[in-house]
Formats: sequence, structure tokens, C-alpha cells
Amino acid sequence: MKKEIIISGFGGQGVLSMGKILAYSGLMEDKEVTWMPAYGPEQRGGTANVTVIVSDERISSPILSKYDVAIVLNQPSLEKFEPKLKPGGILIYDGFGINTPPVRSDIKIYRIDAMNKAAEMKNSKVFNMIVLGGLLKVCPVVSLEGLNKALFKTLPERHHHLIPLNMEAVEAGGNIIQEIR
Repeated sequence: MKKEIIISGFGGQGVLSMGKILAYSGLMEDKEVTWMPAYGPEQRGGTANVTVIVSDERISSPILSKYDVAIVLNQPSLEKFEPKLKPGGILIYDGFGINTPPVRSDIKIYRIDAMNKAAEMKNSKVFNMIVLGGLLKVCPVVSLEGLNKALFKTLPERHHHLIPLNMEAVEAGGNIIQEIR
């Protein structure tokens, strides 16, 4: 099993954190992983993306031109990465950030209303964990147990009390993701 994933959105949406947590989750399961972030000079509001590869076998290069999975959280990311999905790939998008929905017919398309769910949970900071939960529902590249272990590794100890909330958000994401086609 090898999954090549791009996660892209605006800075401040937790894109890089989501990628880091996903990569650490793979490490917790003794998988080979790469994590390669890319972002503009802005801390918030600029575009950010991260490439994550999770594999059972050795990874030859972290640089990709095509992806198995794309998670896009805004319109510019959709326009940039939808064409770079492999046929049969998976595209996940947040309905709040996309004006024009995806158009390809040779990929699986999923919508997750993570922004609305985060508002319902009264915590906008769990937005990215909701999206991650949606990913793991449709493409279980790592286990929930590995994800939980990764949160203990990636979050500072002073935030460990938030791990149950984050796992609740992951579960919520798995429950609300919808297949479009």
C-alpha cells in the first residue's frame, strides 16, 4: 500500500498540521512516510500545501507530480490540484471554501462540510481534524489508534487534554463526509 496525498488550503486552516499528524500516524504504525510542506510568506490567508506519502515500502522520492488523494480547502487549491489527481483518485473538498465544484468524472469526489461541523462543535480549531476524519473514512491510510498516538507525539504536553476533543472531531468527520460521485 502506498498513498500519495496532497493537502491544500489557506494558511491558518491547519493544512500543515494535518499533514504532520498524518505523517506521524504512519510512523506510529512503522510505515515509511514523507512530509513536504510548501507555503507562501503569509502566516494566515496565503496558500499552503503539504505532500504526504504513506507506504509499506521504501519511498524513492518525496516530489510528486500526480496524487492518489487531494484534499482541497479553497477554490485556488481545487483549480491547481484537481488536474493533478491520478485517474481513479480521491478528491475531498470542504463545501464552505469551494465556489465551483469539481468536474472530473474519472475520480471519486467527496464533500465534507467541516467548517459547519466545527462551528456546531463550537471550536473552529478542530476543522482540520474533522477533514482528517473524513479522509480516514474513505481512505484508511492509517488507523485511529495510530492517529491517537501521533497526537501525543505532535501536540505539546500542555495540549494533551485536547486529544479527546480532536478524536471526537475525527469521528465526526468520518460521519459527515459524503460521496458526490
